[in-house]
Amino acid sequence: MKKTLLASALTLAVASPFAAAEQSGTYSFDKKDAHQFITFEVSHLGFSTLFGRFNDFDGEFVYDADNPENSSVTVTVNVESVDSNHAERDKHLRSKDFFHVDEYPEATFRSTRVELDDDGDEADVIGELTLRGVTKEITLEVDLHGYGEDPWGGYRMGFDAETEISMKDFGFPTDLGPLTDKVKLEISVEGVRQ
Repeated sequence: MKKTLLASALTLAVASPFAAAEQSGTYSFDKKDAHQFITFEVSHLGFSTLFGRFNDFDGEFVYDADNPENSSVTVTVNVESVDSNHAERDKHLRSKDFFHVDEYPEATFRSTRVELDDDGDEADVIGELTLRGVTKEITLEVDLHGYGEDPWGGYRMGFDAETEISMKDFGFPTDLGPLTDKVKLEISVEGVRQ
């Protein structure tokens, strides 16, 4: 699972491909052109895999090429935008049985530290995920996807990330058995330097 959310993003070591000083800066997620995804997958009672996504989220990351460990990321997710490709199921997911969006309309992630691997080509982004009113520390395993000038005169960086969370840890009251507690989150974001 060495890759991992929202967010979301950043890394890497001075000896790595991430090291060029021109990369430093604050990047806003490219929400306008929808070059970002937060998807999830969870076992459905042990019989199949349920896939879904959040269609509305935003955030930014600050990348420090000289000291990548000082980089940071923040993400805000509109939980009501949950989309599992089934309207009735999505209505149930928004209810108090699951996300309880009337009470907790947003989920947030705010990084607290970045730890580079020995090769400097991957990083763990550790931070606080707040979901359903509960805040827990999680670790995103992050890979740099790419960076550089875009065709419109801007500068972009993109990251892929993943993590796994427990629904029980975040106070989800519906228990569908041990096979359905773990949720895998995958995040792909493209940031535009401001």
